Amino acid sequence: MAEQTKALPRLQQRYRSEIVPALMQEFKYENIMQVPSVKKIVVNIGAGEANDNPKILDFCVETLRTITGQQPVITRAHKSIAGFKLREGRAIGVKVTLRGDKMWSMLDRLVNIALPRIRDFRGIPGKLDGRGNYTVGLREQLIFPEIPFDAIDKVRGMEITIVTNAKNDEEGRRLLKLLGMPFQEN
Repeated sequence: MAEQTKALPRLQQRYRSEIVPALMQEFKYENIMQVPSVKKIVVNIGAGEANDNPKILDFCVETLRTITGQQPVITRAHKSIAGFKLREGRAIGVKVTLRGDKMWSMLDRLVNIALPRIRDFRGIPGKLDGRGNYTVGLREQLIFPEIPFDAIDKVRGMEITIVTNAKNDEEGRRLLKLLGMPFQEN
């Protein structure tokens, strides 16, 4: 029986063939293991209004499942905050952590399909967190083509965090720029 080789996602192939050599030359790395890479992508939707209507959480779970292809985890409040009418242990959002092939395909869809669909898009801010990780906030889930317009109850935003193993923001920004992330030009 012939052994089948699994095809790599398109962006991962480009990372290995083009981006790794470019980063090794640019930052003068001696070993391929020093080159920064994307470790995981965390997508979350905050649904604080789920206190009033528990059905909202079901819509958020279904939205994330459709976008990422993976079952989301419900996040709960760690402590009570009276000003927000929040009790400890209440469900307040959903999140998904993507690794491997799903991570690469999500990053590919985000960069090449979803972000360009934003109205009046002029790029995303290039501010990283100091450790080479990047979080982008999206105002609506409709920029992903998997989400049918008729199926949503309300337009909700989400945060997508791209976690890298870069040593600093300069390396992380360069990695993401080479992967196709459309940063604003200052």
